[in-house]
This record gives sequence, structure tokens and C-alpha cells, in this order.
Amino acid sequence: MAQNEQKQAAAQAAIQHIPVGCIVGVGTGSTANYFIDELAKIKHKIEGAIASSDATAQRLKHHGIEVLDLNNINDLPVYVDGADEITEHLHMIKGGGGALTREKIVAAIARKFICIADQSKLVNILGNFPLPIEVIPMARSYVAREIALIGGQPALRQGFTTDNGNVILDIHGLQIMNPVELEATLNQITGVVTNGLFAKRGANTLLLGTDSGVRTITI
Repeated sequence: MAQNEQKQAAAQAAIQHIPVGCIVGVGTGSTANYFIDELAKIKHKIEGAIASSDATAQRLKHHGIEVLDLNNINDLPVYVDGADEITEHLHMIKGGGGALTREKIVAAIARKFICIADQSKLVNILGNFPLPIEVIPMARSYVAREIALIGGQPALRQGFTTDNGNVILDIHGLQIMNPVELEATLNQITGVVTNGLFAKRGANTLLLGTDSGVRTITI
């Protein structure tokens, strides 16, 4: 099964976890796009969606799915999104698409976070994929220096601005042995909006597309 087929299989499996009549939180990226396309097939069964990025909102609207304002929502039963890396403890690196802050907000509110991914995303230790950090532009150089002090190699994501008007530093050279601790440490650096470690609030369930079908990991 090719990588894109694994992504699609995981997205299809996620549909079984969507309660009838609910509002669905929707992530950003190539795997999330497969989920949006599957969600469109049951759009008559849901109330609407919360988008984690402008790009996701546009794709949802293209499919005729109503995009709602998160500030008007009191309860979000489920959030579905991909990952750039994920462990069997369901800690993740996210933000390859640059939507990490809004993704983290939606994940924080959701009662259940379902991660959908192809088998290449499952790792033993996070950090081979560069860790994205969203940074206030005027703090870019300062934050980069602070990250270098803890052993990271920061690189500005060239030509990219987040939906929030900020920049992304991608941190190379990390072996993340304690993702919960590092997530908190990075967020304490002045000028950091948030970082792409989803460890304090990881996924509840991973639907992993593999050569032999979709594997479910729940903690």
C-alpha cells in the first residue's frame, strides 16, 4: 500500500469515530485533506466543522461543510488531524504545514483527539523531523539564540508567514527524550507563541495506515 493510500485508509477509518450531529475539529495538511474529503461524504450527518487553518477552512467550504467560529462553541467532541511524527505514547511533532498554534488550540478544546497517519510517521524518539516553533517576528533572533543554548539548530522557514502573521523556526538536531518537559521549556522562551510538540495534550487514538491495513493505538 503506497503512502497516500495509507493516509486515505486512516482518514476513512476516522469517519467511524465521528458522532452523528456533532461539530468536528479538523486539522491541516495532506492527511487532514484526505479526511476532509471523506467528511464531505457524511456532511449531512454533522452540524459543522472547526478549521485549524485558513487552508482547511477553504477546503471545508469547497465541500459545502459549514465552518464555525470556535469562540461560539462550548463543546467539541472530536478533533481529527495528522502528525509529522508520533510515538506509541501518542506524543507528536506537528506544524510542518505551519498551523501548529491553531491546531494546538483546537486540540486543547476537543474531548477526543484522533491522529491519522501513515506508517512512516511512527517513531521511537521524536526529533528527526525538525521541530517547528511559531515566533513573534521581532523575537526571531533572540529565540534562535535561546534554542541554540539548549542544543537545537534553528532555521528560519524562508518565505513563510503563519495565519497569525508570525514566523516559523524549524529546530534541527534534537533527540526529544522527554517531550512534555521540552514542550514546557520552549513555551517559556519570551517571543515563542507555541511549539510543535503535542505531548502535554497528545492524541487519544492513533489510526495508523499500514501495508496490512489500519492499526489502532489507544492510550
